[in-house]
Amino acid sequence: MATVRDLLEGKGYDVWTVSPADSLRQTLRLMAEKQIGAVPVIEGGKVVGIFSERDFARHAVDFTDCLDLEIPVRTLMTHPVYYVSPEQTIDDCMAVMTAKKLRHLPVLENGQLIGLISIGDVVKHLLADKQNTIDLLEHFLWVNLI
Repeated sequence: MATVRDLLEGKGYDVWTVSPADSLRQTLRLMAEKQIGAVPVIEGGKVVGIFSERDFARHAVDFTDCLDLEIPVRTLMTHPVYYVSPEQTIDDCMAVMTAKKLRHLPVLENGQLIGLISIGDVVKHLLADKQNTIDLLEHFLWVNLI
């Protein structure tokens, strides 16, 4: 069964982070530049929250006059943070994401952030795995029919 580590080996370990004091503007700019949907919020080497496009959308409707882009991201981040370890299975990730209605999960090893996976990463991996199974079955059928 495929693990989170397998998924990270395929997609890479790159992860961009922000600090709780970083402004909403800085955070949104980073996300736009890197074309990512979420960033872990790190303080003292620990993941203390996660900020996503969904967090921004949820909170943007609360501003009646104007949206203050200089507020610290700590005021909008989601916490506590659910996470997975590299040894957990992709099915474990899907279960957590589905149960908690999450689109992103930090990957922690020995308490340290080593990656971030999205629901898209998980689905892509599962689809590739299913295609491999189909290919093997087709090959088996062709070999045994000839």
